[in-house]
Parts: sequence; structure tokens; C-alpha cells
Amino acid sequence: MEFKHVSVLLDECIEGLAVKPDGIYVDGTLGGAGHAFHVCERLSEKGQFIGIDQDEAAIRTSTERLRPFGERVHLVRSNYVNVKQVVKELQIDKVDGILLDLGVSSYQLDTKERGFSYMADAPLDMRMDQSRDFTAKDLINSYPEEKLYEIIKHYGEERYAKSIARNICKKRQEKEIETTGELVDIIRSSMPAKAKNGKGHPAKRTFQAIRIELNHELDVLQDALEDMVELLNPGGRLCIITFHSLEDRIVKNFFRKMENPCTCPPDFPVCVCGKKPKGKVVTRKPILPSEEELERNTRSKSAKLRVFEKIEC
Repeated sequence: MEFKHVSVLLDECIEGLAVKPDGIYVDGTLGGAGHAFHVCERLSEKGQFIGIDQDEAAIRTSTERLRPFGERVHLVRSNYVNVKQVVKELQIDKVDGILLDLGVSSYQLDTKERGFSYMADAPLDMRMDQSRDFTAKDLINSYPEEKLYEIIKHYGEERYAKSIARNICKKRQEKEIETTGELVDIIRSSMPAKAKNGKGHPAKRTFQAIRIELNHELDVLQDALEDMVELLNPGGRLCIITFHSLEDRIVKNFFRKMENPCTCPPDFPVCVCGKKPKGKVVTRKPILPSEEELERNTRSKSAKLRVFEKIEC
């Protein structure tokens, strides 16, 4: 299956990055090179683009799509948490912009054998990096009940987490849980009728929680943010698209901390802690998809874009 992904908030991201023709730009979640293509076409012969993705299919597709831009493009199969090392290995010190489009791509959702979707019955996989051995099936069949409850409650913000975790553990005593369909049935059986028939799919939150835990998504995000700000030249921008409140909270709080790192008590007349701002928040409120985009791409409805600009320290 061809790697297809409709880029979310495309124009807003390009504007947020404020692409300079001779600049160096990084896309840490390359996907099908939707955003990347539009960055690259704004670069001069002196500009450079670095694309990072842990999904082999994304690298393969993007290699073809970005071929017209020649040696300006460097594609690396890795996780964006390694961005500092990736840039260093390319003998680049600083960059002018970094983009992250978090979450699952349309390709990953629509390729049922990847096991991300609760809409089709398929093997429980959910690995963003398929070179890793540990899958969602392994997680579901090995985690103790209390740990399952914690991740479904925390990462999925699921009201019926306790019941879902209990029923997963009961079911796997009978037989190993192997498919997304089996897991969906367990989730449905763990909820009252009003919840099953309410707004949204009943398995959405649990699938999100398992995917986040399996791929260490929030840990990776938290670990990468400071490195990314350090890599930026003064005036360089970090643009991040999030798709759920847990990611958005991390990004929002980090940007605020970078803008105002002072830890002095609020009643101190002057700062004595010595912590200096590293930049400014460009987007006081997140940028959301337009009505037109929502009509074109319903999967964009939960997207939020936040932009941070590095200043001279």
C-alpha cells in the first residue's frame, strides 16, 4: 500500500516555520513528506532539509517524493528524540526550524495489518518502528492488571479503565488476545450501553493509551524538546502539531517555561535565580484547522499547532 497522508494545518505550518531560502530545516515526523515537500520547494540551492522518521515505509515514500530536490535533502530512519545526534552526524551545528506532526499517520491507520485502527480486525501490532519486537499483542497479554489500568486511565483518560483492564486480564486467561477485533469486543463488554452508544468509538481512548505506552510517545516528546530548542539558531522556530490533550499540555507548558524560566517567588522585585528566557511563544492560543480543512479532512479535527521562536540568549 502506498504511503498516503493528508498533511494537517499545512499552510499554517509553513507560515509558522517562516522558511528562509538558505536555511536548514528539520521534520522530525516525516511521514509521506507532505509538509516536507512544501518546505523544500521554498529552499534555495544553499538550503538544506533533514527528514527523520522511524517508519521504514515513510522513508521509502519520502525518498521518492523529495528526489527532485537532490542533495539538499537528507533522510534518516530514526526517532526524533535522536535529533541532536542526527544533525551532528550531518556535521550541522544549528538549524532554522523544526517541525513535529505528532500522532498516527493516515497510512498507518488505513493499513490494517499495522494494527493501529479499531475499525478493522487485524493483528495487534501498533509499532511505529517495525524493527522493534515488542508489539501491542505482547503488551496486552503481559502487563499486570494494575499497570493496564494505569495506562488506560492516564494515557487514554478512559472513564471505564478499571473495568477494561479487569476484563482484558480475564479474557487472556482463556486464550491469548491476538487481534484488534478481540480487543474491541472486550472494551465494548466493559462499558454500559450509554457509553457504547455515545459520541465516538468506544475503543478510541484505550487504543490511544496502548499506542502511547507501546511507542513511549510522551517520554520521547518530553526528552526531545530541550534538545530541539538548543539546536535552533536565534530567530529559528519550533512548530508542533498535537492531537490530544496530554501532548498539547506538555508542549504548552514547555513553551511557557522556555519563555519565562524564572523560579523566583512572585513577590521578588528583581530576578535573582539567573534563568534567562530562551525564546518567545508565537501562538498565545493554539492554531486550529479551518472549517474548510475540517470538511476536507475530518481527521484534522483534534489538531492543534503551537509555535515557539528562539531568541539570542
